[in-house]
Amino acid sequence: MDTQLNYNYKVVKQFAIATVVWGVVGMLVGVFIAAQLAWPALNFDIAWLSYGRLRPLHTNAVIFAFGGCALFATSYYVVQRTSQVRLFSDGLAAFTFWGWQLVIVAAAITLPMGYTQGKEYAELEWPIDLLIAVVWVSYAVVFFGTLWKRKVPHIYVANWFFGGFILAVALLHIVNSMAMPASMTKSYSAYSGVQDAMIQWWYGHNAVGFFLTAGFLGMMYYFIPKQAEKPVYSYRLSIVHFWALIFTYMWAGPHHLHYTALPDWAQSVGMVFSLILLAPSWGGMINGMMTLSGAWHKLRDDPILKFLIVSLSFYGMATFEGPMMSIKTVNALSHYTDWTVGHVHAGALGWVGFITMGSIYYLLPRLAGKQQMWSKRLIELHFWVATIGIVLYIASMWIAGVMQGLMWRAVNSDGTLTYSFVESVKATYPYYVIRLAGGLLYLSGMVLMAVNTVMTLRGSLPANTRIPALAPAASAHATAAAHV
Repeated sequence: MDTQLNYNYKVVKQFAIATVVWGVVGMLVGVFIAAQLAWPALNFDIAWLSYGRLRPLHTNAVIFAFGGCALFATSYYVVQRTSQVRLFSDGLAAFTFWGWQLVIVAAAITLPMGYTQGKEYAELEWPIDLLIAVVWVSYAVVFFGTLWKRKVPHIYVANWFFGGFILAVALLHIVNSMAMPASMTKSYSAYSGVQDAMIQWWYGHNAVGFFLTAGFLGMMYYFIPKQAEKPVYSYRLSIVHFWALIFTYMWAGPHHLHYTALPDWAQSVGMVFSLILLAPSWGGMINGMMTLSGAWHKLRDDPILKFLIVSLSFYGMATFEGPMMSIKTVNALSHYTDWTVGHVHAGALGWVGFITMGSIYYLLPRLAGKQQMWSKRLIELHFWVATIGIVLYIASMWIAGVMQGLMWRAVNSDGTLTYSFVESVKATYPYYVIRLAGGLLYLSGMVLMAVNTVMTLRGSLPANTRIPALAPAASAHATAAAHV
């Protein structure tokens, strides 16, 4: 029996639009610094345009602005739909939107000015860190409060992943950002030496593991079954996937510190848990892929499904490559090279980017009260342009990285180095140009998405329009197909 539910779509719509806007901005900065690596004079001798200041701006923009807004939008949408209740607090949800945008703008101002803690993915100074913590706790209250008042007994698996990601990121951010302020723009870490490095990469790798993996797996477990109009292949496997992933990921961080001052035993623990991670990661990928059983023909005509399913291919690729690169003997070749850059972007562009784009393409017409996106052809074009861009990007970085690793450890018969460092830089130049071409293609796809978004939202319905919702699913296995 259908019921009438009044969901809060306003904040979902705001975050969805922000996702597209920040995606264009973050990727534009990425393309600019990629061009600087090929042609260093493009910094124009201006300090705030230098690579060292714009690179953290790029990573923060694509991870926390583009990816973060996508996670807010999709988690707020999914938790309402699967719980069949409105968000716990409209006011607190609105605060999370405006608070998060303030964090992003503060980052965009301070990072080019050189205000930084110098920690990967945690560069922002302490006043902004405090704002992040307040916004994140508010986010947790809204999300878990909505789950608490749900009208269905079952908590659908996507919410397990969203919830796990919210709790883990709060823990990671607060512990790693502990610092002693020296002024409004400068602070010193509460940790020192190798302990600081260990906590930073416990945070850094789990930012990947929870912010960029667990949260986006929440999207995967909702939007792939919805777009394919099929139930999750194995609901039991999805629960095993969740518990195995969140337990194992927490221990993998030390693999970033191979051949450093970190004790060998800690490095080995990171390597072992990284290898174990392959099992839950591929279990989740296979579960998503097999959800299309009996519906593979839909890929021919559905570009949104293409984004969602191909994202899983890149997820599988990146989660095979990561454990392999964590093996010490492989890491001896890959460490500090562009192979790592290729690996990161296989996950970032292919997995995170594509699952986000597919999910936002699913959401936008529903938020606008439309039957579909303005142009299906533009979605198709976006998919192929972006896919070619990713292939150019990661293939060039793989080749460059292996070449760099081999050149750096090549020695003559008398034990001297065969190549100077600058020779390896010169040899890398063509691959930087190819990487730039791939980035330009990927950015072009994002611009196509922005155009499609604007045209779709023209004359859209008010964000809180009442819509019909189905009664709770008869079984957990069918939940994703039943909740519309």
